[in-house]
Amino acid sequence: MDPLFTVWNLIAEQITTDIVAVVVPQQNGDRDTLRQDSHLTGTFLLASRNFTWATMHRYNQNHKDMSTRFNIKQVRRYYDRHTPEFVARGQGGFLGSIHRAVWAPGIRNREDAFRYVEHQIADRLGTLLEPNTLSRPHVIDLGCGIGSSLCTLAERLNIRGTGITLSPVQARVAQQRIAQSGLSDRIRCIEADYCNLPNDCEIADLAYAIESFVHAQDPTRFFTQCANQIRPGGLLVICDDFRCPTNDPTSQQVVEKFCRGWHINSLMSPTDFRDLAVRQGFEHIETVDLTQYLEIGRPRDWLIALGIYLFGWIPIVANRFDY
Repeated sequence: MDPLFTVWNLIAEQITTDIVAVVVPQQNGDRDTLRQDSHLTGTFLLASRNFTWATMHRYNQNHKDMSTRFNIKQVRRYYDRHTPEFVARGQGGFLGSIHRAVWAPGIRNREDAFRYVEHQIADRLGTLLEPNTLSRPHVIDLGCGIGSSLCTLAERLNIRGTGITLSPVQARVAQQRIAQSGLSDRIRCIEADYCNLPNDCEIADLAYAIESFVHAQDPTRFFTQCANQIRPGGLLVICDDFRCPTNDPTSQQVVEKFCRGWHINSLMSPTDFRDLAVRQGFEHIETVDLTQYLEIGRPRDWLIALGIYLFGWIPIVANRFDY
């Protein structure tokens, strides 16, 4: 599996990295072809801490539909149960970050590595601010966790923001974090389904999903909601895991365990992902493969990989992966 950062213009610009994609809704309602076709590749590992790329069932009519694997209640229960542990024991917990660190060129410390994706999003948001003179753009975090990313963006830029999470535990902690940061007048977190946003959710100039798209039960519905929620010319940025091609049965079994443990519904190939976004009215701007910048070759990762290969699971991480 590969982590990609992608940007999409609705319709305008799009960027994808390691599992980040940015898209923009089309202004004329037509479904144009991609402006730029970036080839995404990645390294397959038997296992990695919390992001693993590998072959999964291809998301099309010839394979089993993965959208019904975990329903909303199951994903909500998963994050209600594990969020306190992610924050207390995760390497990014001191920042409130429950996504991966990205050690890209120029990154010198762990805090910057965990904030890398947010800084990339902020840079894309800057491209909207300059030409359009938006005084205070509205940003939506589609799967906001405990609000750390949204707070980071609000501290750096003069934005208004809405965080979306299925988990009431995360929503409560996020609201506390926002208040403690003195940002309650500009950003908020609500408990909701990002595929079915409430009517009072304001139209976004930019929306992003960091390692949350894979939980979508219906990727088509995800992009349809985003197309309705993002203004024409706005941006959608997605950073997440994507499937790498392989016919190795062992790899497929490991990915199956990975998806089951992390409650993943939509592990797609980059090509299927881009095609689906375009069909829903987005234009692809850019894709960046972040795999080489992840910490997926540590001794700890290889020990976990070996344990999964030999025994199918690791006792010390069984609870964390919901086995």
